[in-house]
Amino acid sequence: MAKRRALKHRSGWQCARRLFPICAWACAVLVPLVSNVNADVDTSTGHGDNTLTNSVVEEPEFTDVIQNVTVPAGRSVRLACSVKNLGSYKVAWMHFEQSAILTVHNHVITRNPRVSVTHDKHRTWFLHISDVREEDRGRYMCQINTVTAKTQFGYLHVVVPPSIDDSLSSSDVIVREGANVTLTCRANGSPKPTIKWKRDDNSKISISKGHSVSEWEGEVLEMARISRLDMGAYLCIASNGVPPTVSKRVKVSVDFPPMLWIPHQLVGAPLYYNVTLECFTEAHPTSLNYWTRDDGHMIHESPKYHMENTVGVPAYKTHMKLLIRHIVSDDYGTYKCVAKNPRGESDGTIRLYTSSPPTTTPDPRAITVPPPSKPPRRDTPSTDKGTKYQSNLNEIDKGKQKPDEGGGKTHLNWVGGASQVTDNAARIRKFHRWIFILICFSSFL
Repeated sequence: MAKRRALKHRSGWQCARRLFPICAWACAVLVPLVSNVNADVDTSTGHGDNTLTNSVVEEPEFTDVIQNVTVPAGRSVRLACSVKNLGSYKVAWMHFEQSAILTVHNHVITRNPRVSVTHDKHRTWFLHISDVREEDRGRYMCQINTVTAKTQFGYLHVVVPPSIDDSLSSSDVIVREGANVTLTCRANGSPKPTIKWKRDDNSKISISKGHSVSEWEGEVLEMARISRLDMGAYLCIASNGVPPTVSKRVKVSVDFPPMLWIPHQLVGAPLYYNVTLECFTEAHPTSLNYWTRDDGHMIHESPKYHMENTVGVPAYKTHMKLLIRHIVSDDYGTYKCVAKNPRGESDGTIRLYTSSPPTTTPDPRAITVPPPSKPPRRDTPSTDKGTKYQSNLNEIDKGKQKPDEGGGKTHLNWVGGASQVTDNAARIRKFHRWIFILICFSSFL
């Protein structure tokens, strides 16, 4: 019995709590009506004949519309409702979509602690909402409790910057080369965000064979038969006009077995020289790279050998180098560069053979200067006679030359003193005279 009474009492209390806002607004409506009726009774005669006075009370009216407001989530907002001739009437604020009474006169009816009300000499009534949330959007109604209630509406737009939902979006993926890839990006916000995909290095996105784009719009990005060239980071960018724009980075890794490229499979080097063997590899995941001899034994770092691996661009490329110092006869033979990763293994062969040492390069300072030559005249006959006279001319010129004091040999020295240059010029002039004489003599023959 006591339990039934307690339940009855609790249900009655809950009902009273629900009806309180409605009762408060009803009281606010009825009290002014009763007071206005009493004010219209003529008590001057004391007879109580309920005769109305000739005075006319103006009803309240709105003096301005409620402005629509757009506010980002998390900010504060104020809606204004301006009235005149309010008198003893009351102003109330309501959220139309939620069918909720927020305030009546100076009292806050809602339990929402973010809502408050103020007024400016009973003329402008302000509804304040702090820390605006997305659920606060909608139509707000300002109402005056006249016999026929007067209302007007204003709309509150709440915009929310975009945010990417990681639980519904793709994370980093690893696929085999030649497989299809689907990337997904979901974002929330108001207005609804748009999604764009771009590559982190600004290179093109390969959608399918022969179809590449700079960027892709949509929540889902599908790439057919992906290759190692498509490996890298992809950016999902969400924007809706409300700053800030947000992005998510998705890394796509493409696995494939090692591949080798050898620029020189035959390398010659002389004894006691140093030589460098080279291999280029491509592999993902990163391969284990090493060198072996033809007998299969692995080559280790030592005073004889030095190995160097340089990572290229993109990062799945590697340049392998093997330096062999002070080659001896046992060093000639076959060498292998080997690359291994979880997807497979590859190797390449280089044969090192003996070659002759390079010839000594001449001293660049020892420059041989050829003697001056005179181009043949157009009227010089190209016959055997000309050859005969030319040989005779050489004999005559030799007879006129004086033997050198050092050993009887003569030569042209283009770097000598002024006297030597003068002698050489005289000899040249004499040489030209003999040519002229021989040409004249040959014309009489």
